Amino acid sequence: MALSVSQQWRYWGIGTVILLFILWALGNVLLPFVLGMAIAYFLDPTADKLEKLGLSRLWATIVITVAALLVVTIIAIVLIPQLVQQLASLITSLPEYLQGLQEFLIKKFPAIMDETSAVREGIDSFVASLQSKGGQVAQALLSSAFGLVDIVVLMVIAPVVAFYMLLDWDRMVATIDGWIPRDHLDTVRSLASQVDSVLAGFVRGQFTVCSILGTFYAVALMVVGLQYGLVVGLIAGLLTFIPYVGSVIGGALAIGLALFQFWDSPEWIVVVAVIFVIGQMVEGNVLTPKLVGGSIGLHPVWLMFALSAFGTLMGFTGMLIAVPVAACLGVFSRFGLGQYLQGRLYSGIVGKKAAEEKALAVQDEATSDE
Repeated sequence: MALSVSQQWRYWGIGTVILLFILWALGNVLLPFVLGMAIAYFLDPTADKLEKLGLSRLWATIVITVAALLVVTIIAIVLIPQLVQQLASLITSLPEYLQGLQEFLIKKFPAIMDETSAVREGIDSFVASLQSKGGQVAQALLSSAFGLVDIVVLMVIAPVVAFYMLLDWDRMVATIDGWIPRDHLDTVRSLASQVDSVLAGFVRGQFTVCSILGTFYAVALMVVGLQYGLVVGLIAGLLTFIPYVGSVIGGALAIGLALFQFWDSPEWIVVVAVIFVIGQMVEGNVLTPKLVGGSIGLHPVWLMFALSAFGTLMGFTGMLIAVPVAACLGVFSRFGLGQYLQGRLYSGIVGKKAAEEKALAVQDEATSDE
């Protein structure tokens, strides 16, 4: 006997609550598996293309894994040591930059920067705090970074999980498809297709945009000769994942550093600003329209809320799954809204009668034409 609507809601609701509780309880224990699943999902289209070229799924997975390991190894050897060094140096040099800013403000705005003013006292206190704790802050930040993404997760567990999930991805999708209640098969498949479209458009596309912009900013700023250009460029590229935040923070940080470094050569300050203007023009007119598209259905405010909420609840793992979950919730919300607009709760008796009268009128008109 088929279940009633209220019974189905009850069972689906209980299942959802249990799933959310398990995710919250396990927290960072799920990190290597979530990361491995995300990598497999990201690389699945590449494996499908290799299969079309004649490779088996096993060999396609092996080729992708070897290529990914080579890229990660090169990055780890060439990029990470320099990145860590520049980041630590930037943090320890912040008091010096703030001291220079303080001297500049004193010369230009002596009234505001009077020794008795609140602005002057606040800057003095902040500079003194950084001077005394700058090294501790740098060490703490670096220790936290390595604590969040443990070396075992990066080097062993996540790649192994990604390998096996990529190898069995199509089989897992077919198995899950076989578990779907037959009465709701078409609806669930439609929703899954929409979720995949949103994730493919946003996650894969935005990851590519972040990688391109981060590389462009880092290389361009290093070519100009800006100190800590590698760190600033990568920060700006990574934060591009959150709309508008990457360009604002990266541009402000780069131009601020350029003001201190190129004070006697203002043309280089203009060059640094132009680099970010070019990056934003290319992102807005070429990269985002081509790689992400405009119909992903994720508003920037909704995205930032999801990152904050899931990050607070589940830490780094929450931030990792925030965008996919937000995309899924967006698809389900639009589906629920569509069901509501078509249902009795929205139209009421008057709306139902109007619809029936309209249908009868169309039927009568068709009959008269015959």
